Amino acid sequence: MPDRLGPPRDTPLFERITLIGLGLIGSSIARAARHLNLAGTLVAADASPEVTVRVRELGLADIATTDAAEAAAGADLVVLCVPVGAYGAVAEAIAPHLKPGAIVSDVGSVKGAAFAQLAPHMPAGVHLVPAHPVAGTEYSGPDAGFATLFIDRWSILTPPEDADPAAINAVRGFWRALGSNVEVMTAQHHDLVLAITSHVPHLIAYNIVGTAADLEEVTQSEVIKFSAGGFRDFTRIAASDPTMWRDVFLNNKEAVLEMLGRFNEDLAALQRAIRWGDGQALFDLFTRTRAIRRNIIAVGQETTEPDFGRRRGGDGDGQ
Repeated sequence: MPDRLGPPRDTPLFERITLIGLGLIGSSIARAARHLNLAGTLVAADASPEVTVRVRELGLADIATTDAAEAAAGADLVVLCVPVGAYGAVAEAIAPHLKPGAIVSDVGSVKGAAFAQLAPHMPAGVHLVPAHPVAGTEYSGPDAGFATLFIDRWSILTPPEDADPAAINAVRGFWRALGSNVEVMTAQHHDLVLAITSHVPHLIAYNIVGTAADLEEVTQSEVIKFSAGGFRDFTRIAASDPTMWRDVFLNNKEAVLEMLGRFNEDLAALQRAIRWGDGQALFDLFTRTRAIRRNIIAVGQETTEPDFGRRRGGDGDGQ
């Protein structure tokens, strides 16, 4: 196990943790939680029988099942690691089996929609504390996870105003144990921030790779053959899980459309600068964006190594 995680705890944080959905994020949580002894019993649930078989083969959990309701019974912490579009159905299925005092959380990158789908199903005495670990790679499935994924990354908690402070602290402690820095904000603010830092960049990547795919037919393989580093980075982002990202855009459409509107205005200004030969405007923009890149490196969210974020240990946004 990776030394960067530190030694296992003498006593678990939770007696029973249930993870629902064992893709990249769920399996990474499982690996780290197993190593760190965060759960007395770790339960994994996934709708795919093939995934649950693989979870058993990899030893990612003490119990692996396709029955989410069965998995949630008696859990102290339940973490949904499924696409946001599935939250309502999963919440409805597990709600009757949640014990009083249980905490329900998630890892989705859209928080307003997450709360809207989960809250109506939460029984009295069950605490809802949505969360979003801003970490990931373009890979998916139980084999894609790795225990150090969350180290030095941010996990954002978006608890409702009436959330129990002890439950918030418990979820904060859970993510800190996994190596994350933790920030608390409203769901609305989260969705606006992530729209520009994650969602719109993914949408642009999907679009530019799609455009290149159309052009590929015209140039007879030259687009792929002569791919430069910038395009390769776009293809890495555009290789992210299609189900997850479909749900992200459908469930955060207001913030995404607002950010796209601003982006289109700035793009129009850039087009004018190129058309009219305004080199100073181009130079000023490129200087400002270069400084942002350097600031990201300075705060530890990237390094100057060329493959950082593109191999195991990445900094994408996935689940």
